[in-house]
Amino acid sequence: MDFSRGSDETVVERVEPPVMSAEASTSATAKPEPWLSELGWGGSGTRLAKHLPRVSPQRGEQHATVFSCCNNIAGDLAKVPLKLWQRKGDGQEVRVRDHPAAYLLNVEASDGVPANVMRFALIYAWALRGNAYAYGPRDGGGELELIETIDQNACTMLRAGRSRFYDFTDGAGDQRRAASRSMVHLRYLALDGWTGRSPLQVASESVGLAFAGQEAAGRSVSGAHAKAFMKLGDSYEDDEARTRNARRLKDHITNPNSDGIPVLGPDDDIKSLDLTAADQELLASRKFDREQLATIYRMPPSKLQMLENGVKANGEQQAIDYLTDCLLHWSGLAEQTLAMSVLTRGERDGGMFLRHDFGALLQPTIKDQIEAVTKAVGGPIYTPDEGRKKVGLPPTPGGDKMNPAPNMTRKDEPKPKGKEE
Repeated sequence: MDFSRGSDETVVERVEPPVMSAEASTSATAKPEPWLSELGWGGSGTRLAKHLPRVSPQRGEQHATVFSCCNNIAGDLAKVPLKLWQRKGDGQEVRVRDHPAAYLLNVEASDGVPANVMRFALIYAWALRGNAYAYGPRDGGGELELIETIDQNACTMLRAGRSRFYDFTDGAGDQRRAASRSMVHLRYLALDGWTGRSPLQVASESVGLAFAGQEAAGRSVSGAHAKAFMKLGDSYEDDEARTRNARRLKDHITNPNSDGIPVLGPDDDIKSLDLTAADQELLASRKFDREQLATIYRMPPSKLQMLENGVKANGEQQAIDYLTDCLLHWSGLAEQTLAMSVLTRGERDGGMFLRHDFGALLQPTIKDQIEAVTKAVGGPIYTPDEGRKKVGLPPTPGGDKMNPAPNMTRKDEPKPKGKEE
């Protein structure tokens, strides 16, 4: 029996919504539509070439152009002094020499490790991997004790809010967890300021094509592809004789000490398989791969011995382009990151900063040096003693006074009136 309050209203049955099947179209995070990732929400996106070689730091080192770019950048930044300066209130810059960072960055980074070796390893890993780590502990007084590079593969960065911590094994073999204040962390292309990215992995599609071209060239040169094919006749006594003759011809073709004249039967034939036009074009495209890899590192082609577009006469201009376009880009990032680690907040507020001395890259000849010093001493720049110091000579009596050029001197006493002298 149905009991009600006597209302004349019709009872409407509840209708449940239909259950969506698994094949239904969605745009949620579990199964997003393709258009959602095309708008930029899909993280790294879809890989266009799925069969390209995997781009990794270890694989990148095997390509000569990648190694040359990283080696040039790290070698040139490591061989020039990284000087510590302090900018005074009037804008004058003074060299700071009695600071631990000046010694650790230019003389001895840690026990038995020269500073240029440490800086080369740090910058090389930075250019190749996008991240480079070094341990820089301080003593109880806050003084920097050492700067040592650590295993780049075994360092993990942890996050606690805005603070960063690093798990690694130091040079003594002790497992440590250090705060960012005790670490030197060079990072490149860091979108969040901390997580660096390798330029090779950012341009992974183009780099993968370059790696694939090198692998194809290696297979062609090593003979992994068929060099020729043999057609054997049917006039053999048995299969053993046929196999023995095929093995003899193969050994004769592949043996570099053979005379190149195989003896064939009446029905035998050998067809040579040279590189096709497509294979030759693939090998020629490796030149374009070199240019692309050089562009990733902002490396001028002349530094990679690619002299097709230049002549010897403009070598000086190419050196200037290398300094302004490539080295200054990498050195500026390295200087500021190193200053954040080896200098305290008070020292940075006091005007201290690091700067690479690229004058060491432009060492003049003896003739150019003497001419430049002579002009500087003759004008209002250097005293004779300062000029002699530039070329490594001792001071002379009276050499501490400015010696202006004769055409820049004048007599200040008034001339007598009337007759002209």
